[in-house]
Amino acid sequence: MANEELRPIIVKRIKKVAGGHHGGAWKIAYADFVTAMMAFFLLMWLLGSTAKGSLQGIAEYFQTPLKVAMAGGEGSGDSSSVINGGGRDLTLRDGQIKKGDIEAPKKSYNLQAAEAALAKADAERLKGLKSKIEAAIESNATLKQYKKQLLLDITTEGLRIQMVDEQNRPMFASAKAELQPYTKVILHEIGKALNDVPNRISLSGHTDAAPYGSGEKGYSNWELSADRANASRRELIYGGMDEAKVLRVVGLSSSVLFDKNDALNPINRRISIIVMNKKAEESASQDGGSIEVNNQTDAGEVSVKVNK
Repeated sequence: MANEELRPIIVKRIKKVAGGHHGGAWKIAYADFVTAMMAFFLLMWLLGSTAKGSLQGIAEYFQTPLKVAMAGGEGSGDSSSVINGGGRDLTLRDGQIKKGDIEAPKKSYNLQAAEAALAKADAERLKGLKSKIEAAIESNATLKQYKKQLLLDITTEGLRIQMVDEQNRPMFASAKAELQPYTKVILHEIGKALNDVPNRISLSGHTDAAPYGSGEKGYSNWELSADRANASRRELIYGGMDEAKVLRVVGLSSSVLFDKNDALNPINRRISIIVMNKKAEESASQDGGSIEVNNQTDAGEVSVKVNK
């Protein structure tokens, strides 16, 4: 063995080239393509669901971003929401979502329901007062003979009680603010009944169109109607009505006739007491209100209200 000739050892190194599946790179390219298409369709959807004002704001932002950021305005996104509004109603498009908007519909509904319940209770209370006054008129011999001169009805402002003159039975002395004795009795009974409800009242005086000899420059129907309304206020309080219930006393002269066909009809001379519902009371309590006369459909359906 030792004498055998040594043979050289040859090592062959074969370099293998990994061919693989020959397809790994296309997956990355496809993923990039799908991502780009998704972004494209998302962009198209956003553009299609964006209001015109918002598109103008976005364009303005990219043109002058610093100006929009500093000045705000439509370019800052206050035109309308890019995406439909959230909350309970997903169809809303206008306006940005603010904190508390989700509960707003529920709160609004509850508020409306509460207001409706209060208005209904108020109306029922005034109807009960009307029935009570009518019952008092029927049970009182003195009041019953003046039943035709006492007109009660429910208006949009509340319960209206009108005391009107008849040809031979006036409520006041002629051309004066002096109440007749029976007028005082009527006002005393009405005043007591008004204390049964928390509603406040409005008093208005009316005259016919017969002018004073001095015309409108001196003491006129305007002063007379106001004085008669104020005299009625004093008598209501004297009869026991809480003086804090009076919210307004006005004189309207002959501007609101009961009988529009006959301006000299004695029925035009009257005192109107309105037991106001809460809505009319809040309107009349506003500062800076202006008096507006509202003539309803039937003759004599007249109310006076204050608008803000």
